[in-house]
Amino acid sequence: METLVVGGDGFVGRYLCAELVKRGHAVTSLSRSPDPEVLPEEVKTTTGDVTDYDSIEEAFEGKDAAVNLAALPPLHQPRPGTFHDTVCIGGAMNAAHAASEHGLDRYVEMSSLGADMDSPVAYWRTQGIGDMVVQYSDLDWVVLRPSFIFGEGSETFAFIKNYTTPYVTVLPDGGRYPTFQPIWVEDMARITADALEDDEHVGKTYDLGGPEVLTFGEVTQMLYRAEGKSVRILSVPMRLAEIGLYALDPIPSIPFGIDQAKALEMSNVADHNDLDAFGLEPSDLLSVEEYLGVGIGSQQAPERVTQHP
Repeated sequence: METLVVGGDGFVGRYLCAELVKRGHAVTSLSRSPDPEVLPEEVKTTTGDVTDYDSIEEAFEGKDAAVNLAALPPLHQPRPGTFHDTVCIGGAMNAAHAASEHGLDRYVEMSSLGADMDSPVAYWRTQGIGDMVVQYSDLDWVVLRPSFIFGEGSETFAFIKNYTTPYVTVLPDGGRYPTFQPIWVEDMARITADALEDDEHVGKTYDLGGPEVLTFGEVTQMLYRAEGKSVRILSVPMRLAEIGLYALDPIPSIPFGIDQAKALEMSNVADHNDLDAFGLEPSDLLSVEEYLGVGIGSQQAPERVTQHP
């Protein structure tokens, strides 16, 4: 199968490309600045910007299938001149239109758990609209909505390490929110490849999560415990954290603002985990605890101390 992966050299893309090569696909990775060093040598690369239809249209020529992974990180403000609307909505429109124009047999859209066109958070709102664009297309589509995807190169892990400290750290509401259902990137790559290959998934949208539900604070503890460090979490009221983030939002050098403050209050856990549609049980997937070689209960949990305003 000739398969195009839009965003193929990104965090998820490089694992998906490797999985598809292993399954015998002829894979092409499309990105703005291709990095062949992170991809199997069998993968071809091509240049294009998903927000510019003319720059990507030719890449769909002669392909049997495509996966669109293009999105902006949900936990950082987009860099100046870049917007969730142009990537998640415009990108979905451009990629789906190009796939339709070239008569692709299968199209998979990688969305996100929580995608909803009525969401107060721009990332999930635009993802929801992008999903609708694909769902109303004439393609044989599949939409995948995973909770946060973890593994080597995880944006969420990097975010936590950038904005917390070992031994003592401060988190809104003591890190009790948001809650996640993390799914390992290699498990997600296999599910995506199955969605691409199996006809029974056509026309369906799947909410997906891993085997455990964790809070922001618990993931923080695990990351530092994997380094042999403890974490004492100091709590500040969410409202105070929001006020501070609203005040910082106009400052371009601060990659965290109003939208990210809203995201901190939202659950990212599936009402129904659709792993069963792929013949999987949650226990079949790798947990964060197993990945890091630690557990919340592997030693006494760090004390949480509440600070009052």
